[in-house]
Amino acid sequence: MAILEKNRIKLGATAVDKQDAIRQAGALLVKSGCVDAPYVDGMLARETTMSTYLGNGVAIPHGQYENRGDVKQTGISVLQVPAGIVWDEDDEDELAYLVIGIAAIGDEHMDVLANLAEAIEDPDLAEELARTTDVDLILNCLNGVPDGV
Repeated sequence: MAILEKNRIKLGATAVDKQDAIRQAGALLVKSGCVDAPYVDGMLARETTMSTYLGNGVAIPHGQYENRGDVKQTGISVLQVPAGIVWDEDDEDELAYLVIGIAAIGDEHMDVLANLAEAIEDPDLAEELARTTDVDLILNCLNGVPDGV
């Protein structure tokens, strides 16, 4: 099973706040068999201790060390929220459009994170990923397929 698959990508989502977005990203990991449900609580707890906002509209919520037993297999989920979500209450201009849930057993997810880092360095590509209606664009971009195709 791939680290990122279509069944873990949700486009055009809405969320009332970042906790809701984290729950939705976590639910994609649970539903696809990557994690047990308590892992999502760890994702929420992690966010209270350290922001997972990377910049350019991307956040990468993930569980805490204590939740590693809830990870059944390494996987990444993508929740696209075109309207954006305020990620930091102290900076209402800091909006997340892509919420990338991460569950990892080892280092298998590092290639996807490297591809993500490259994508968000390009503001135009980051915006395209935040607005696309093509699941394959996100899938290919994060899986490192050249030119997202």
